[in-house]
Amino acid sequence: MAIIGNIIKGVIEAREALAKDTNPIEEQQEVLQELLEKAKDTQFGKHYDFASILQSDEISKTFTEAIPYHDYNKISEEWWERTIDGEADVTWPGSPDFFALSSGTTGKKSKRIPVTKDMLDSITRAGRHQVYAMSNFDMPADFFEKEIMMLGSSTNLQERDGKKEGEISGISASNIPFWFKKYYKPGDQIAKIDDWDERVLSIAKNAKKWDIGALSGIPSWMELMLKKVIDYHNVDHIHEIWPNLQAYTSGGVAFDPYEKSFNALLGHPIQIIDTYLASEGFFACQNRPETTAMKLITDNGIYFEFVPFDPDYVNQDGSLTSDAPSLTLGEVEEDTDYVLIISTVSGAWRYIIGDTIAFTDVDRAEIKITGRTKFFLNTVGSQLSVNKLNDAVKHLEDELNIKIPEYTLCAKRFEDGFYHTWYLGSDSKLDEDKTARELDNYLKEANKNYKVARSKALEGVKVNFVAQQVFADWSGANKKKGGQVKMERVMGEERFEEWENFVSEHS
Repeated sequence: MAIIGNIIKGVIEAREALAKDTNPIEEQQEVLQELLEKAKDTQFGKHYDFASILQSDEISKTFTEAIPYHDYNKISEEWWERTIDGEADVTWPGSPDFFALSSGTTGKKSKRIPVTKDMLDSITRAGRHQVYAMSNFDMPADFFEKEIMMLGSSTNLQERDGKKEGEISGISASNIPFWFKKYYKPGDQIAKIDDWDERVLSIAKNAKKWDIGALSGIPSWMELMLKKVIDYHNVDHIHEIWPNLQAYTSGGVAFDPYEKSFNALLGHPIQIIDTYLASEGFFACQNRPETTAMKLITDNGIYFEFVPFDPDYVNQDGSLTSDAPSLTLGEVEEDTDYVLIISTVSGAWRYIIGDTIAFTDVDRAEIKITGRTKFFLNTVGSQLSVNKLNDAVKHLEDELNIKIPEYTLCAKRFEDGFYHTWYLGSDSKLDEDKTARELDNYLKEANKNYKVARSKALEGVKVNFVAQQVFADWSGANKKKGGQVKMERVMGEERFEEWENFVSEHS
């Protein structure tokens, strides 16, 4: 009998039963006021006169009118470089002990994002929120006694000017509470291995020693790790190694494109739970099994705003026009794409993280990630966001009985005009012309803007199949394997030329 598991499950269920009903809109108003109060004496708070904003009868409106949008380049050049240089009280009180490195989607240069103690506390509370939500999923008691495989970047953080830096998953794992260490795998020693391939090989070698009940990590890297474990032990699926595996906490990107290929690695279905952890904070997690949507965590040191995802408001580099309107949680509508804006306890203010989301349930503040502001294909008026591209790929998987966990494309100019040129990452290889026709026909039926574009400047679709491993190698060559990496779903022509040269060398 799972005595400890029954105790843990009972505590979680009792806590949820006693939890009061909350109002996300009111919680967000309180969070904004707390952020402004705490940061009013910082350099940023004095510059934008937070004290006066706090005296306003409409704090949220005055706040948006007083402070411009900031992408990483703007806030870094104007403010965070001072923090990086060691100045205190720049955009948040004190000086952060950690910086999260994020190479974004270009891999040209790592961003350095402050991670304050308040942010680490926020991430811990969000993780606790997720654990409490497990009471809604009716997991058996013995699940709460199993170990958790947390696959992220290395916890071997680098020292720089007295601060520690690394990817947010590595920072979070290096700060897990002492009581959790007995459940945490692969454990401190393996987690500190910098080389991704070496770390995964060590996981494979030790896999049979562990009783894994849950997985947590980015889908693309999780798949590659599971494949390595399966191949190393020469078994058919991961449940032959970890028979008690019952849940997977996905995060960082939408899970839908990976669903078919991920499930193929299992012996039987498990509970998939989506989360939204970025370098800038832990924003949302799925808290009920009836939906795959995630609930925004609205009382945890992060204030959210939402800009309608309209080409008139979004610049080519993913930044926003100065006149782009922002909405509060009380003003949004369901099934509309929004650019997510955050203000946080790490001193990010009206910060564009580059993701787009849509609300599936406004009253519950439940969302889904729909794409990236930079991954919007509108070169020839086709107006395709990532969620529409994902739908098209899922259609191919169902129609052609194939697994396509990775893809990228570009509106590429040929002698006779533009073609949407796709690279589909799959270990199966089908007729490329037939696949292109199927893809083209689906998009014309599903998207009126695409159909109009096909009657004008867009000549058609070209499809190329490449091995899934090529996408992993590309990410490894441009960034760092195993971390918070978002594969470029849409590329500009210059970047796409780099990609095609890479593919020709590695296929």
